[in-house]
Amino acid sequence: MSDIDLSVNIGKFKLRNPIMLASGTVGYGNEISEFSDLNKLGAIVTKSLSLKPRKGNPPQRIVETPSGMLNAIGLANVGVDIFLKEKIPFLKKYDVPLVCNIAASTVEEYVECTRILDSEETIKAFEINVSCPNVKDGGLQFGNDIKAVGLVISKVRAVTNKPLIIKLSPNVSYISEFAQVVKNEGGDAVSAINTLVGTAFNIITKKPKLYNVNGGLSGPAIKPVALAKVLEISRKVDIPIIGIGGIMNWKDVIEFMIAGASAIQIGTLNFIDPTAPERMIKELEDYCVSNQLNKISDLTASYLI
Repeated sequence: MSDIDLSVNIGKFKLRNPIMLASGTVGYGNEISEFSDLNKLGAIVTKSLSLKPRKGNPPQRIVETPSGMLNAIGLANVGVDIFLKEKIPFLKKYDVPLVCNIAASTVEEYVECTRILDSEETIKAFEINVSCPNVKDGGLQFGNDIKAVGLVISKVRAVTNKPLIIKLSPNVSYISEFAQVVKNEGGDAVSAINTLVGTAFNIITKKPKLYNVNGGLSGPAIKPVALAKVLEISRKVDIPIIGIGGIMNWKDVIEFMIAGASAIQIGTLNFIDPTAPERMIKELEDYCVSNQLNKISDLTASYLI
């Protein structure tokens, strides 16, 4: 048995290791459970939930791009009631912290979703998605408006005592300004980053490849951008950061932690190799051993040392 401590704290939210699975890439957990032992992971973040079920955008909804992919799923989901009735019973079988991602079109909907889900003890934290670039009715407007983000956080904070993580948009001039608002309004941490806005065209039909025209760019193509945004927040705001963006192996995890992340989320990689996240846990342990690190948390913001 190794003496390495892989546990990390995201404010008052404690994880056994820094590996989280990102929202929208592992459904509600049951899909990924065939490939990975969920009990070994740090945490799972659910697909975005809205108050009522959403069908999302018509196809084409996913397009492959160099070193990444564009998605415009449109937050298709079962809604909070069906989630509690049909999805939670499966998740209760596992000893893995569950983070509920919430996406909404109005401040009131964010509040109502959080209020309904708050009493479910299986849910250990909330990730509030104020930054999804593929919803026509409010995503960009919330994520790019500092006052709107502040209002969402303060109202949601009032209905839950559970850890509140705000998922920030990279499609802004200074992401640290938004992280500061999260801290000011009582948020516990930030997830950085959500996808970048992108598009692609068919050169024969001259039409957009995505039905929605624009989509969210993810995958290795966005990693340097994501690292820079994590670094910016880490330098300017004293708040825990969950790093997201193009993480494909254990080395990427280390890099995000050095830049300032306390934990990370794996997204696009889950579509390519759903067994990778579990494997990374052992690889992180091996890195700590070979670099004489007793606690992986010592890596966070170690660029400062």
